[in-house]
Amino acid sequence: MRGFAVFSALVLVACAPAPEPVTGSLPLFGDGYRFKGDICRRVGEDDFTNQFLDDAADLVACPEDAENLGVFVIDTGAQEVARRDGYVLYSVPIR
Repeated sequence: MRGFAVFSALVLVACAPAPEPVTGSLPLFGDGYRFKGDICRRVGEDDFTNQFLDDAADLVACPEDAENLGVFVIDTGAQEVARRDGYVLYSVPIR
């Protein structure tokens, strides 16, 4: 009986739409920050990120190993606020 339940669950999962790519537990969204295809992305609200959200700034996550993070910081005025799941979280003032 247990095998049937597992089989049934697998069939249901196979029919479900493909999930968003797994990026850890951060609620990332958009096609890139500043430009489509950029490796940095906006971050939505959850129990961890809500402490960093600000009406006057975007919360942005960039991979820790991304090249040119220093340039990103200088170009945007970003300030690092946290690190999580392989990402650096920045508060970027809205201009």
